[in-house]
Amino acid sequence: MILPIVAYGDPVLRKKGKEITKDYPNLDKLLENMYETMYGAYGVGLAAPQIGLPIRIFLVDTSPFADDESLTKEEQEQLQNFKRTFINAEILEEEGDEWAFNEGCLSIPNVREDVFRKPVVKIKYQDENFETHTEEFDGLLARVIQHEYDHIEGVLFTDKISSFKKRLIKGKLANISKGKISIDYRMRFPDAKKKR
Repeated sequence: MILPIVAYGDPVLRKKGKEITKDYPNLDKLLENMYETMYGAYGVGLAAPQIGLPIRIFLVDTSPFADDESLTKEEQEQLQNFKRTFINAEILEEEGDEWAFNEGCLSIPNVREDVFRKPVVKIKYQDENFETHTEEFDGLLARVIQHEYDHIEGVLFTDKISSFKKRLIKGKLANISKGKISIDYRMRFPDAKKKR
């Protein structure tokens, strides 16, 4: 089932997610719905707060990035085959020189800005079977993981841009929270008190 994505301005996007246990109610169905919702909105990542749940779950499927011809064949293959569920994730290290990449977010449609992040991330998490993994990722994979991880920490990509750029997009953000935007996926707007 495709769920409505929570729009910018909803307080749930600012909450630090709580850890869950393997007996979380209907977890398999929740993950299935989250993947369906992410694909329905053409996303490469989705975090539980974006569907209104302040818990530590996010998904990543970077296969849409694999068509980028500016990437090496090895990078394309890495992105093509990467689909992962992250539960109770904790970033252990972020390393390297920060680099800019133009990011967007399903909760903040039609807004894209350059965000600086470190290129390598080491993360500990549980998969959908609650097996624990500690892995290191780099490049675009690391970037997507860091973006989704921020969601379970109550952080949005717009928090990481300059105050000048924040002023420039202030009106757009206000319109998003009021539902005054045109999008082709279901959303829930905090100020409009309605779903579309």
